[in-house]
Amino acid sequence: MTTAPILPMLLAQTRSDFRMRWRVPAFSLTSLALPILFFTFFGLPFARNTLPSGVSEGAYLLASFAAYAVGNVMVYGFGIGVAVERGQKIDLLLRATPLPPGVAITAKVLTALIFSLISISALIVYGVIAGGIHQGVATWVNVIVRLLVGSLPLVGLGFGIGYSVGPNAGPALANLVYLPLALAPGLFMPMTQLPGFVQRIGPYLPVYHYGQLAWSAVGAAAEPLVVSLAWLAGYTALFMLIALRAYRREESRKFA
Repeated sequence: MTTAPILPMLLAQTRSDFRMRWRVPAFSLTSLALPILFFTFFGLPFARNTLPSGVSEGAYLLASFAAYAVGNVMVYGFGIGVAVERGQKIDLLLRATPLPPGVAITAKVLTALIFSLISISALIVYGVIAGGIHQGVATWVNVIVRLLVGSLPLVGLGFGIGYSVGPNAGPALANLVYLPLALAPGLFMPMTQLPGFVQRIGPYLPVYHYGQLAWSAVGAAAEPLVVSLAWLAGYTALFMLIALRAYRREESRKFA
């Protein structure tokens, strides 16, 4: 049986997913506004300070909230979005169409990457204008590329949440999981300002090593890039395994 070419299907499905999520203010507005709002409260007052290492504290915090912004889209977009779609039986509707499951999942990933790009771009522009944070364009492009490419663990975490719980429990579990993961590694403030027991736990969390990708781009890394990538690769494998098991359990329950 002849099927349509994969690329046009993928582009059409990505466009459809993007429009669907853009038209939901609870997702689109919070994805854009929350990082800017948090940076205004936690980053803007220190934007013109300098860390003991000589790095701009404003650039450090802007990179931190850029990492938070991508995680916010990935975890909440997949964690809550997929759970809601399952509750609305959209997955059953898609199974009744000729659309391959791989295309549908890839389209969701591309949609999240597009939203992440818009979110961190808006955040950086706001930080430069409102905070007077002066870094080269190449530095911010480096931050954006690293965060988008390194977001695979967060994709797996979001899918794992989305396929593990229903639409009512999705928001609660996403908040319960992601907020501590973002707070403990020092995304909202330098780890040296956090309680001692949090400082001991933070370096073992995935968002800590994810944040290192952005911090190293502005000259504030606490570990070599290869170490960050190794940790993220391990967490990617772990979260993708959890997501795959949850997805297969859902498949066997609904379609076996």
